[in-house]
Amino acid sequence: MSKIRILIAKPGLDGHDRGAKVVARSLRDAGFEVIYTGLRQTPEAIVATAIQEDVDAIGLSILSGAHGTVFPRVVELLKEKDAKDIVVFGGGVIPEDDIPALYESGVARIFTPGTPTDDVVRFINENIKPKDVA
Repeated sequence: MSKIRILIAKPGLDGHDRGAKVVARSLRDAGFEVIYTGLRQTPEAIVATAIQEDVDAIGLSILSGAHGTVFPRVVELLKEKDAKDIVVFGGGVIPEDDIPALYESGVARIFTPGTPTDDVVRFINENIKPKDVA
């Protein structure tokens, strides 16, 4: 059986990636295959990498406040590239009031600061299946 493949990405000009690295490591420790893109990725680069790597999900991490435009743009590009089966989730400093609009845009789940990494693992196990199983 294939492992779930997850791309962890830091979109925009946000230069702080400790949280993304913590999540990436915890996902790897939980048995997922994780690809980390590094800092300052554009939505276009994130989607291109996700398609090239044939991932099952994209985890976006942002602290810059651009989540309202960047997260929906990633979802939109996935639809344009006929890759809407890739689940998008995100985390970072995101005000509670902004979360409903992100869900409406197609983001599957938002994790705010202080969320235990076990919650992210549980979400993935309950909501994402490897492509060859789906």
